[in-house]
Amino acid sequence: MATPRLLTAVHLFIGSVLLVISLLTQGCVIVGTEYEAPLIHVTDTWTSSVKGDLEGPSNLAKWWKAYDDPTLNLLIEKTRSANRNLKIASQNISKARAQRGVAKSFAFPTLDGDGGYSRNRTSQFLPMSGADPNPSNLYITGFDAGWEIDVFGGLRRNIEASEANLEASIELYRDVLVTLLAETALNYIEYRTLEERIKIAVSNATAQQRSVELTQSRLDSGLAPRIDVTQATTNLERTRAVIPQLKVQLDTARNRLASLTAESPSSVIDMLQQGDGIPTPAQGFSSGMPCDLIRARPDIRAAERQLARQTALIGVAEADLYPRFVLFGDFTLEAVTTNNLWNTAAGSYSFGPAIQWKIFSAGKIRNKIKIEEAGAEQALQNYENTVLIAVEEVENSMSAIANGWDRFATLARADSAARETVDLIKDNYQNGLVDFQRVLEAERTKFTIEDDLAIERGNISRNYVALYKSLGGGSRSEP
Repeated sequence: MATPRLLTAVHLFIGSVLLVISLLTQGCVIVGTEYEAPLIHVTDTWTSSVKGDLEGPSNLAKWWKAYDDPTLNLLIEKTRSANRNLKIASQNISKARAQRGVAKSFAFPTLDGDGGYSRNRTSQFLPMSGADPNPSNLYITGFDAGWEIDVFGGLRRNIEASEANLEASIELYRDVLVTLLAETALNYIEYRTLEERIKIAVSNATAQQRSVELTQSRLDSGLAPRIDVTQATTNLERTRAVIPQLKVQLDTARNRLASLTAESPSSVIDMLQQGDGIPTPAQGFSSGMPCDLIRARPDIRAAERQLARQTALIGVAEADLYPRFVLFGDFTLEAVTTNNLWNTAAGSYSFGPAIQWKIFSAGKIRNKIKIEEAGAEQALQNYENTVLIAVEEVENSMSAIANGWDRFATLARADSAARETVDLIKDNYQNGLVDFQRVLEAERTKFTIEDDLAIERGNISRNYVALYKSLGGGSRSEP
């Protein structure tokens, strides 16, 4: 049960705390400057214009749905739930949240309890010996309390910095998410594009095999020279040689998808067997206002939060220019026997306010402030540069899509003409109207155009992914 002396000490300590807080908080000025987010300076319209399938920021949340591909949807969800890099980014948020908790703890009082026991004996040959009893016991227990009063706001600036750091880590998580979802889609599109190119190569090899058989038949009939057969065979084998190269790239894309989704390659093979063809959104794009869409990018939001953190750290450094006010108190019980340890007479205490002031530091504090100010300027430049890069990436993606569709249309017309050309020239060759060199050129041109057409279709799909990524698509998910 608390003794009157102890209660009196506690009351005096609490009274001192309230008095010091009242005196110190009157007219105090918070160090540093109040942070204001910089404005995003972008134009109201894009220089490139493509119309139709993305009507605003809301469609960016699940942009991969525009491809209408169940296999892609499954891969995206697996990446979101199982990717190891995403889990690492999630733990960075946990660390930042804990760091914020540490920063907040400095604003509260601390209370440390201690206790101990020692057995002591003094030499009987010393002048002051003669303690009774000798040896003796010493029991001690008590607690220490302290509280720094945040008069000039240094602790508050530190909390502000840790809060901004947490928010930046959340945005960086979202930036990793955007990148990983885009990479999953890009590798899936690459896989489907390579599948298509392999089919085209196999189809052309089959047609070229018939040309070898045709030249051999004409050679056997004495209607064509041996060189027609060797040229046809060379053309066929060159086409066949492309297929293993494409298969290596196909396996690479598949294995990358396995890593992204934290699956085994065999599991990914099973998933990839469920779909077919290069997925492509409907032609066109409607971008909306750049200032609205650019804000969706998590890297821009992260850069802005890092600027806020660095601005707050200037105030943390400036706080060292001013005195720190601390309230302290301790209460101790000491006795040589446990029976007396809890006696009122065994108690001792002390409490009161204290001041700490770094009056001379040889320019250390001023230079620390300059370091944080330089860091804030770097953060501002990084923020503005991130915005510029974002606009650049959006513009590049739009241009690539618009011009990609134009090139695709041209290649489609060329492909139709090349197919007809091969049929016509083969008929003329069989009728002896042209030499076999014309057939070779026509078959090579047809194969090249068909391959380019597949590549361009894949490029268009990838450019849409790049556009969605450059607009921060998929970043709205909470970590």
